[in-house]
Amino acid sequence: MIGLASIAAFEVANKRAGTTLYELDVVSEEGGMIMSSAGMQVLTKRVDEGTYDTLIVGAGLEIPTASPGLVRLLRSSAQNARRIASICLGAFILGDAGLLSGRRATTHWRYAKALQERFPSCRVDMDKIFVEDGTIWTSAGMTAGIDLVVGMIERDHGSELARTVAKGLVMYHRRSGGQSQHSALLELNAREDRVQRALNFARANLKTRLGIEELAQAASLSPRQFTRLFRAETGTTPAKAVELLRVEAAKLMLEQSRLPIEEVAREVGFENRERMRLAFTRVYGEIPRSIRNEAGPLATI
Repeated sequence: MIGLASIAAFEVANKRAGTTLYELDVVSEEGGMIMSSAGMQVLTKRVDEGTYDTLIVGAGLEIPTASPGLVRLLRSSAQNARRIASICLGAFILGDAGLLSGRRATTHWRYAKALQERFPSCRVDMDKIFVEDGTIWTSAGMTAGIDLVVGMIERDHGSELARTVAKGLVMYHRRSGGQSQHSALLELNAREDRVQRALNFARANLKTRLGIEELAQAASLSPRQFTRLFRAETGTTPAKAVELLRVEAAKLMLEQSRLPIEEVAREVGFENRERMRLAFTRVYGEIPRSIRNEAGPLATI
């Protein structure tokens, strides 16, 4: 059901623009009432082949298989629609229709491997909120469908309207699909309050020195106690955890700003550009310049 929430972004765009920028329909193969995965009924119109500017495919909570009729519709629409998109596991339906062949795509991180195995000619990027590859757009989880639609609005009508829509929906204005589906703090998975306190301190003070002494003080522990507890909680060392937090913050800055790479390195606490490059290679397997280039012209201050 939450997959339908992306419609709200189009609605807000219409309202803020003071005109109908987008005419919205919820459609299905047969039309009428359909049951959502949450058990709520949704009134739909019967799909009309070949008449859509933008077609967004949703799915439930399990990996779907497209019906023959839906496959025909998507293949037909691919010839004349301006763009076709999927939300979350809807990417599997696009794949069934052959629309992901030779393209980049994403889906929910939990099912990214399955998508790659099912459609080996697609390059699945499990670390993106959404991916735009030509006329095909795919989003990660269901709420990421809203980010995808805000990205479409920005592509159609500029960053000012997209920012206004995002603000109206009380969400971050994610200007590109580059944000990770994962958070470094979630990945470290610290349950102990003192370790979490140290991690929160580190993330808020990335530009400063973050040695064992500073982190231990934030956790109200001795350096020896802190190091032992930190490794037991996270499975890694404090130094590696700080590097992960710095790289995550730098990646976001590279995608959403035009600050020089040297300045990004300083802002997140790397001694220099080369130190940051080595850290990026360890964590992401990419250098900062590649990530900046992937963000494209949408990156801005």
